[in-house]
Amino acid sequence: MKNSITKNQPELSTLEAEGIVLAKMWKSICSADKSRFKKAIQTDGFDTRLGKLLQSLKSEGGAQISTTRLRDCNLHQIDRRRRSEALWFVENEKDCREFAKASKKGFTSLTALQRAMKIASKPQTAKADKVDDKPSKEEPSNVGQSEAAPKKVLTASDIALEALMNCEIHKVNMREFMVALKKQVAIHDKQAINSAKAA
Repeated sequence: MKNSITKNQPELSTLEAEGIVLAKMWKSICSADKSRFKKAIQTDGFDTRLGKLLQSLKSEGGAQISTTRLRDCNLHQIDRRRRSEALWFVENEKDCREFAKASKKGFTSLTALQRAMKIASKPQTAKADKVDDKPSKEEPSNVGQSEAAPKKVLTASDIALEALMNCEIHKVNMREFMVALKKQVAIHDKQAINSAKAA
C-alpha cells in the first residue's frame, strides 16, 4: 500500500531551503534600506536637499507653502509625508544626526528616526521605572521597519470561507468538520462559563 499522506505534504527540505533564501533576501533588503537612508540624509542627499528647498519656500512667507508654489517647483509629486519629514529633518538636523549616530542598529527611514526621537524625548515617569515586557497595543513600534500595509479585519464570513478552503486543501469531509467545529464551540462555551464562575 502506497503512502498517500506524503503525496499532499510539501517536503520540509524544500520549505527550509525557501526559508533560507527568503531570510537572505530580507537581510539584503534591510541592508539596502539602511544604506539608502544614510545616503538620503547626507548633506547632498535627497531628504536634506528636499528639506532645505522646502525651508526656503516656507521662508517666502505664510504658515504653509501654497499648492501652486509646490507645483511650480514640481514638489507636488513627492508624497506629503515625505516632504514633511524632510523639512522636520532639516529643521532638527543637528539633533537628528547625533541621535542617528548614537543608535546601535541605525534607521531605515525618517519616520523611524522621528518616532525614536519622540519616544526618547518623553520625560521618564514613575511608570517608566517598572519594566514592562509587553509592547503597548495602542502604539506598536515601527523603529527600523518599512511601512506596512494595515491589517485587514476579518468578518465571520471571511473566517468561514478560509475554514472551508482549508478543508478542501487538506481533503477534510465538510460534515466531519462541522461536527468537530460544534464540539470545539461546546468546549469553548463550557470553559467560558467555568472561568466566569471562578471570577
